[in-house]
Amino acid sequence: MRFLKSLLLVICTFCALHGAAQTSDQLKANKKNLESEIADTKRLLQETQKKENTSLQQISLLRKQISNREKLITELNKQIYNLEMESDLNVKLSQDLDKKLDHMKGDYERVVFLAFKNRRLLNKITFLLSADDFSQMYRRAKFFTIFSENVKHQAEEIKNTQQEIAQKNAEILSIKETKISLLENKETEVQSLEKDRASKTKVLNDLKKKEKQLANELKAKQNKQKEIDAAIKKAIEAEILAANKKKAETGKSTSGKPAAKEASSTTLEYTPEEKITGNSFAGNQGKLPWPVIKGNTITYFGNYRNPDVPSVMMNSKGIDILTEANTPVRAVFEGVVYGILDMSNMGVGKVVMIRHGEYITVYQGLAHVSVKKDEKVTAKQNIGTIGKTMERGTYELHFEIWKEFTHLDPLLWLSQR
Repeated sequence: MRFLKSLLLVICTFCALHGAAQTSDQLKANKKNLESEIADTKRLLQETQKKENTSLQQISLLRKQISNREKLITELNKQIYNLEMESDLNVKLSQDLDKKLDHMKGDYERVVFLAFKNRRLLNKITFLLSADDFSQMYRRAKFFTIFSENVKHQAEEIKNTQQEIAQKNAEILSIKETKISLLENKETEVQSLEKDRASKTKVLNDLKKKEKQLANELKAKQNKQKEIDAAIKKAIEAEILAANKKKAETGKSTSGKPAAKEASSTTLEYTPEEKITGNSFAGNQGKLPWPVIKGNTITYFGNYRNPDVPSVMMNSKGIDILTEANTPVRAVFEGVVYGILDMSNMGVGKVVMIRHGEYITVYQGLAHVSVKKDEKVTAKQNIGTIGKTMERGTYELHFEIWKEFTHLDPLLWLSQR
C-alpha cells in the first residue's frame, strides 16, 4: 500500500510538472512575441514623433502600445503564478525526499550497528565454516551475498536521494531568481505603461484643439481613396475586357455565352486552374500571412466613427498598416500579377494587383515594384518596397482584398499575430 501511494505521488508529480512545462513554454512564447511587438511599435512611435501632422498615427500607436503592455503584464503575472506553483511543488518534493532520506539513513544505521554488533558471526569465512552441512553452508553464502548487496544498494539509494535533493534545491533557487527577474520586468512594464498612458492623454488633448483640422484631413484622405479605388476598379474591368476579347478572338468561350457578348462582359471568367487557386485562397481564410512582416494597423475596414476624431465617419475598403522605411511588401498568396498602376501623381506611389482565382489582393503605397504584369508569384514573395506618404511623411501600406468587385475585411483573412 505504501509503495502504491508513492507510485501515485510520482505519477501525479510528473503530470503536474509536464503540464506546467507546456504552459510555461507557451507563456514564454507569448511574452517574446509581445516584447517584439512593443519594440517595433516603440520604433514607429519615435519616428512619428519626429514629424509634424502625425497625431493620429501617434495616438493609434500609443493605443496599440498600451494594449500590448497590458497583455504583457498579464503574461508576466501568469508566469510568476506558474513559477510559484512550480516552486511550491519542488519544495514539497524536496521535503518528501528529506523524509525519505531520514528513513533510509535510519535503516542503514541500524543495519550497520547490527553488523558491528554481530561482526564475529558475520565474518564470512567463520560464518560459512561453522555450518552443520553443505546445504546450510550454501544458504549462508546466499544470505551473505544478498545482505551485502542490500547494504550496497541502500548506500547507493542514499547517495541518489541526496543528489535529487541537491537538484531540487538548485531548481528552487533558479525559480526564485527567475521570479525576481520577472517581477523586475513587470515593474518596468508598469512604469512604461503609465508613461504611455500619460503620452496618450497629452496627444488626445492636442487632438481636441485641432479636431476640425484633422476632420478635414481625414475627409480629404477618404475622398482621395475613393478616387484610387475607382481607378483600381476601372483597371480591373479593363483587364477583364481585354482577357474576354482575347478569348472571343480565339473562339474560346468559358461561360457558354456567345463570343461577342463575352468580349464586352466585365464578368470574371475562370479557367479550371484559376478555380482551384480561388478555392485554395478561400480555404486559407484567417491563415494568410501579412503583406508586411512588421507593422501596426492604424485604419480598419468598414464604416465606423473615428475613435480620435468622433465627428468623422470612416469608410475604408481595406486596412492601413504603418511600418518602417525600406520594408518589403510581399504577396499573401500565390497568384498572377493582374496589373500595376503608377499613382504617384495622386501621392500614393505604385499599386500592385494580384489575382488568385476569383479573389484579388491590392497593395497600395509602394515606392518600388519588383514584379511584372502577368508574372506568377508565390506566397510571401517580395513584390516591392513600401513608399513614403506625401502628406505625413510616414510609411503606410493600404491593403485590400476583393472577391470579384466586393471588398472583404482583410483582418478576417490574415493570420492572428
